[in-house]
Amino acid sequence: KVVELAGIGPGPMCAMLLADLGATIIRVDRKVPSGLGYKRPLKYDLTLRNRKSIAVDLKDPKAVSLVLRLVGKADALIEGFRPGVTERLGLGPEVCLKHNPRLVYGRITGWGQTGPLAMTAGHDLNYIAITGVLNALGRNGQPPTVPLNIIGDFAGGSLYLALGILAGILEARASGQGQVVDAAIVDGAASLATTLFGMRAAGMLSTERGDNVLDSGAFFYDVYECADGRHVSVGPIEDKFYAELLTRLEIDAAAIGNHMDRANWQVGREALTRTFKTRTRDQWCKLFDGSDACVAPVLTWDEAPDHPHLKERGTLMQIDGVVQPAPAPRFSRTRTAVPQPPAPINSENTDMALAEWLGTEDIKALRNQGTIG
Repeated sequence: KVVELAGIGPGPMCAMLLADLGATIIRVDRKVPSGLGYKRPLKYDLTLRNRKSIAVDLKDPKAVSLVLRLVGKADALIEGFRPGVTERLGLGPEVCLKHNPRLVYGRITGWGQTGPLAMTAGHDLNYIAITGVLNALGRNGQPPTVPLNIIGDFAGGSLYLALGILAGILEARASGQGQVVDAAIVDGAASLATTLFGMRAAGMLSTERGDNVLDSGAFFYDVYECADGRHVSVGPIEDKFYAELLTRLEIDAAAIGNHMDRANWQVGREALTRTFKTRTRDQWCKLFDGSDACVAPVLTWDEAPDHPHLKERGTLMQIDGVVQPAPAPRFSRTRTAVPQPPAPINSENTDMALAEWLGTEDIKALRNQGTIG
C-alpha cells in the first residue's frame, strides 16, 4: 500500500509503475488544481492510471490528519516537492515515521535533498547536464542534442525511486524500521552512465560528441536515411553481425577495411549512406527481416503499435481508446492486470479509493466535516 502526494513527472510515473505491478495506491490530490504540468483531458494523462485519487486541502489540519491515518496503514509514501515542503505541511518524514515506524518515505527531486542546488528550481535537462550525460548526446561538431525527458525524469528518477522504495520495503520487513529514500535525478542519471564513466577512466571514451562507437561516431552504429526520406537504425558491433550487414547490402568489406579502425569510419559511412538511399525504409526492412544484421526501422509514435513484434508481445495496448505501453516487466507466474484508465475525482471514486484504507462510517464522517468533497 502506497500513499502518493500528487505531483508531476517522475513521482506519478513511479506510482504508475508500482500500481501496474499490483500495489494499492491512493493519490492525494489538491482540491484546487495546481496548474502544474501539461494540461490534457484526464484519459490522456496516462501516468495516473491504475489508481484513484482523493482531493483535500493540505492546509486544513483535518486533511493532514486524514493523510496521516492513511500513512499509518501504508508501506510507503511518494512525494516530489522541493525539500522542506512536506515538513511545512506537517507531513514530513519525522512526523510520518512516528505514525508508522515501518514506513518507507520516498522523495523524488532533481537535485536531491541536500547540496548547494537542493532548493533551486530545475528540470530534466538541467539535471542531466551536470552529470556529463547531456554533453555526450549529439553529433560531431554540433551542440548537445536535447533529448526527451526519459533519461532524467523517468529513468534516473522514477525507476530509481521505485527501486529504492521496493528495497526499503524489503529491508523494513526484516528490520521493522522504515527510512527515507532520497531519490535525486542527478544521482540516478549519473548511475545510468556507470559504464561510460568506466570507459572514460580507461581512456576508451572520447569527450567529443559523435566520436565514439555508441554516439554516432561509428558508421556501423547510426541511423541512415532511405529513398523515401525515412530511416533505419543500424547497430552490428560484433564481427559476425557486421559481416551479415555488408553481405545483405552487397558491400565489399575489403573496400572499407577493419570496421573497428577509426581511420575507416568515414569510408564506411559514405558507403552505407549511398546504399541505403537506393531503397525505401520498408524495402530494406523486408530484406533484413529475420537476419542478425542488427537493422530495425525508425518508427513514429503512430507506426510503433503496428510493428509485428510489438503486436505479438502486446507491448502497446489500447485502453479507453488510448494507445499506451503495457505494464513491464513480465513475470512467469503472476500476470499483471490490464491497467485501468485514469479515474476522475468524484464522490464515487473517492469512496472507492478510501474503502481500501478506512471504514464506511469513517468516510461518511470525512465527507460530513468537509475534509473530502
